[in-house]
Amino acid sequence: QVQLRESGGGLVQPGGSLRLSCAASGTVFNINIMSWYRQAPGKERELVAYITEGGSTDYADSVKGRFTISRDNAKKTVYLQMNNLEPKDTAVYYCNADIEPTIQRGRSYYYWGQGTQVTVSS
Repeated sequence: QVQLRESGGGLVQPGGSLRLSCAASGTVFNINIMSWYRQAPGKERELVAYITEGGSTDYADSVKGRFTISRDNAKKTVYLQMNNLEPKDTAVYYCNADIEPTIQRGRSYYYWGQGTQVTVSS
C-alpha cells in the first residue's frame, strides 16, 4: 500500500518562510511527477508547482519567484520551499504524486496526501 505524508505546515507572519515536505512510503517502485496543490477556504484546489522525475519544474504564476519545488528521489520525498509568504498563500497544501506500485509494475496511479495547513497572518 502506498501513502503520502506531508509535514512542515504552520503559522507564519507575512514575509516569512516555511518548508513543506512530502514523503512516499509503502510498496513504491517508481515515482514520476510530484506536485503540490493548495485549497483555500471557499475556493477550488489549485496546482501550485510540479516537478518531473528528471527535475523539470513549473509554477503557478502567483508563486513564481517565491516558491521552489525540489525532490530527493532516494528519499522518495518532495519539498516546497516557500519564501516571502503572503496572507493569500493561506490554504491547506496537498502533495500529489504519480506512483508505480511494486505490486503493479507498468501501471501508475495518482496518490494524495492528507494535507497540511499553512496560515500566513500577523
